Amino acid sequence: MELALNILIGVGLAATCGFRVFVPLLVMGVANKVGYLELSEGFSWIGSYPAMIIFCIATIVEIIAYFIPYVDNLLNAISIPISAVAGIVVTAAVITDISPILQWTLAIIAGGGVASVTSLISNGAHTTSTVFSGGIANPVVSAGETVVSVIMAVLSILVPIVAVLFIVMVIILVSRKVRRFKESRFKQRHMD
Repeated sequence: MELALNILIGVGLAATCGFRVFVPLLVMGVANKVGYLELSEGFSWIGSYPAMIIFCIATIVEIIAYFIPYVDNLLNAISIPISAVAGIVVTAAVITDISPILQWTLAIIAGGGVASVTSLISNGAHTTSTVFSGGIANPVVSAGETVVSVIMAVLSILVPIVAVLFIVMVIILVSRKVRRFKESRFKQRHMD
């Protein structure tokens, strides 16, 4: 049961990495420091004061950078691999008491996979915003993503099942919207 809970926490935190890379690391560090989250062997550095200071500064810089139109698109261009790596790290950090092979396999597949998916969702939202508003609406998208990333990171640690269900719901909704958009574009092309 504890392993399943740790996997849910890791997946929730990894999904958050797709929106903001440093928010989940900062939340993990704080949760570890107050004794609420156990980190696996080799990841205790995440809860150290120097790491939390770095994560805090990086989080602030990342959030501010996403509020600058076109800089957010530049960040999105590099975010998928960075989010995937961060998703792998946060997932591996919370999966404890199993063999390293299984720990890293789960981290790569579940953590890296879900971080990549949410990063793609974020990229799509920013690209759509840029195309339809010329970048004017991008700060609104960034604000929403920042709020979601903080809430998701906290929920992932406090109530991981709710966080994972929310992630699944978002992925399903976005997938449906994308499919409907593609269908409408296909119909438009064939009507012209």
